[in-house]
Amino acid sequence: MESIIPIKGKVKFPITLDSGVWIFDDRKVDLTTYFDDTDEKVDALEEYTKAVSRHWSREIQEGATYPPTLKTEKKFEKEKILNGSFAIPFAPFLKNAEPMKDATSIIIETKTGTHSLDLDQANQLLIGFSKDGKPLRDDGPIHVYYMDGSNRSQPITDVRAFCVK
Repeated sequence: MESIIPIKGKVKFPITLDSGVWIFDDRKVDLTTYFDDTDEKVDALEEYTKAVSRHWSREIQEGATYPPTLKTEKKFEKEKILNGSFAIPFAPFLKNAEPMKDATSIIIETKTGTHSLDLDQANQLLIGFSKDGKPLRDDGPIHVYYMDGSNRSQPITDVRAFCVK
C-alpha cells in the first residue's frame, strides 16, 4: 500500500503527504481524547511557549540533569506513541499547497468514490494516520475526520488523493 497522498488540482504547489513521518510531528493530536475535550483548542505557539517555560523553570530549579520524574515522563511519552491513535490537522498542508484564487472546493478521492467539501470545510479536517500505535494499512493510509467529531465513528477511509477544484 502506498502511504503517499497528493494534494493536486488548482494549487500553486502540488504537494505530497507522507503519513509515515507524522508520528514525529508536534502538531499531531491524540484521537482518543481529541473529540472528548470540551476545552477551547489552544494556539500551537502558545502551547509551545508554555512547554518551553516549564522546561526552563525545571532546569533553573533542578539543574540540567534529568531527575527520575523526567525519565518516567519520557518513558510515558514513548509508550503513548507506541500505543496511541493519532491525527494531524489538514489546514497547514492545504495552506502550503496554496489553492488558486478561483478554487472553491476540494474533492477527497477514495478507493470507492469521492467526497466534496468547500475550502472552508477542508480547513476543519483532521487526517488520522495511526490507530492503536499502528499505521492504517487495511483501509488507509489515512482516515479523514471532521474536527467537530460528527464522523468520529465513520471517518472517510481509503483516501487516495485530495483534488482542489
